[in-house]
Amino acid sequence: MKESGDVALVAGAAGGIGSAVVKALLEDPGVAAVYAASRSEAPPAGLAGRDRLHWQCCDNSPAAIKDVVDLATRGQRPLARVVICNGILHNGQCGPEKALGQIDPECLQEVFAANAVVPMLWLQGVAPTLSRNGRCVIAVLSARVGSITDNRLGGWYSYRSSKAALNMLLRSAAVELARRAPQSKIVAFHPGTTDTALSRPFQSSVPEGKLFSPDFVAGRLLGIMREARADGDLAYLDWDGKSIDW
Repeated sequence: MKESGDVALVAGAAGGIGSAVVKALLEDPGVAAVYAASRSEAPPAGLAGRDRLHWQCCDNSPAAIKDVVDLATRGQRPLARVVICNGILHNGQCGPEKALGQIDPECLQEVFAANAVVPMLWLQGVAPTLSRNGRCVIAVLSARVGSITDNRLGGWYSYRSSKAALNMLLRSAAVELARRAPQSKIVAFHPGTTDTALSRPFQSSVPEGKLFSPDFVAGRLLGIMREARADGDLAYLDWDGKSIDW
C-alpha cells in the first residue's frame, strides 16, 4: 500500500542541525516518512523510536548512498524534500587557518571532501530519482563565508574555499536539473551561527541575539523550502530568507 504524504531524506542527520531538521520533519503531518542517513549507527536519544523515522547508517560512499536512496524511493515513491547537512569546520587535527602558513594540504583535502565532495555525492545519488513533473526541494548547508564578494576578513582558507566550491557545484547542478527535472529546486542555505559543536569554539565573538538554536534554524530552513519555487536557478539564502551575494 502506497503511503500518502511527502517522503523526506536528510543526510548528515546526527549533527546538531541535521537532527533538528529530522525532528521538525517528523512533527509535520504532511510528511509520511523521513529517511535519515548518518555515520552513526543509531539516532540521537531524542529521535530514537520515533514513528515514520527510518535511520540508515551510511559511510557516504556512492554505493552506500545509492542504497539509502533506493530504500527511500522504493515503490516509486518520489522524494519531495532533501536536506544535505554534511560538513566540517574543525576536528582534532584541522581548524580554521588564520594565515597562509597554517594551510595544511591534508586538512585542505579533508575539509573539501566533507564540505563539497560528500554533498555532491548525495545530490548525484538523488538526481536519477527526480522526475520532470515531481516537485522536489533540495537544501544543502552552505555558509555566508563561501561568498567571494563578502570576504573582507580573509583567513579560514579551507572552510571558505570549500563552501565557495560547493556553491559552484550546486549552481552547475541547478542548471542541469532545470533541463532534466524542471520542478526541482536547489537551495544553498546559510544557517547563521548555530549552537552546535561545529561553532562552539567560536561563539564568544557572536553578537547578542545572533546565536541560534538548531530548532530555530531547522524551522527557518523548512519554511524556506515550503516557499521555494522551481525556476531553474540556485538560491543562495540565509536563515532569514535573504539572498547572499556570490
